[in-house]
Amino acid sequence: HGLNDAIGDAVEELWRDGRGDILVFLPGEREIREAAEHLRKHHPPGVEVVPLFARLSQQEQDQVFEPHSARRIVLATNVAETSLTVPGIRYVVDAGTARVKRYSYRNKVEQLLIEPVSQSAANQRSGRCGRVADGVAIRLYEADDFAARPKYTDPEILRSSLAGVILRMKSLRFGQVEDFPFIEPPPKRAIADGYQLLNELGAVDDLNELTPMGDELSRLPLDPRVGRMILEARNREALAEVLVIASAMSVQNVRDRPLEAQQQADAAHKKFDDERSEFMGDIKLWNWLEETRGRRPQAPEHKLSHRKQEQLLRENFISVRRVREWRDIHSQLLTTVAEHGWRL
Repeated sequence: HGLNDAIGDAVEELWRDGRGDILVFLPGEREIREAAEHLRKHHPPGVEVVPLFARLSQQEQDQVFEPHSARRIVLATNVAETSLTVPGIRYVVDAGTARVKRYSYRNKVEQLLIEPVSQSAANQRSGRCGRVADGVAIRLYEADDFAARPKYTDPEILRSSLAGVILRMKSLRFGQVEDFPFIEPPPKRAIADGYQLLNELGAVDDLNELTPMGDELSRLPLDPRVGRMILEARNREALAEVLVIASAMSVQNVRDRPLEAQQQADAAHKKFDDERSEFMGDIKLWNWLEETRGRRPQAPEHKLSHRKQEQLLRENFISVRRVREWRDIHSQLLTTVAEHGWRL
């Protein structure tokens, strides 16, 4: 009996119980897409299945808050746990898992892993159905499983790479990181890994003291690895291109793929592909965005009004909100470069 069948059974039971919308908590986008497909096949017409996850366009996310006459099943990640309140929810179905960012000691990278949620997160989810009137929550796991879960979610400092934290503390002369009175002290192994990464980047020496490179890195408002790319680009006279790539890596992918128009989106995005690498594709997309604003000397006549620019982005399945974030970070990096007097 798979997850989608269990969700279907729970929804069917709640449907018979009375009026009101249902909020289903799932760990990620893939699970939401699969559950949506399953529910659309197996549930009566007139039922609206609405997905809610971070990569949706602003327009698609806003759909959740619009008035509606048909009953709704909202399929959401933990964004609906605390960040926002979905109106009209009387019932909750909780799969009991979430994607959690966790640093892997073995692979030396941060990964998004599907893990059981803590008791406090599960209670928070159940509470989403009692906002307007008494509600019902169904957990798709056993009471023993719930009782065995940790009471609270791990603080982020216990599951993140500490390289950036160590670098900032070193630059602020906070003394030994190991001796700092953290509310939740990170594991010694995490501190050692943070130092190792900084050493590989040339930011600290073999005695874990800050190097001139580390001093420069600490002034960049970025993950140390991305900052190191920028310093290398400065030396190789490739700053203009790498600023675009570094800022793109610091935001979610700006390309939208709506559930109902995936093929059209892929076709629209094809013109931004570059067989040499995804990074070259990012530069191609950035140049196209700049042309629509009349920012590139070879295409000043293409300058569009703000409204027409946004319309063009939507027609090409590019997220207006995420492009704004990309431009904001790029602008911050440009300011940093200008302050240092580096040449683009």
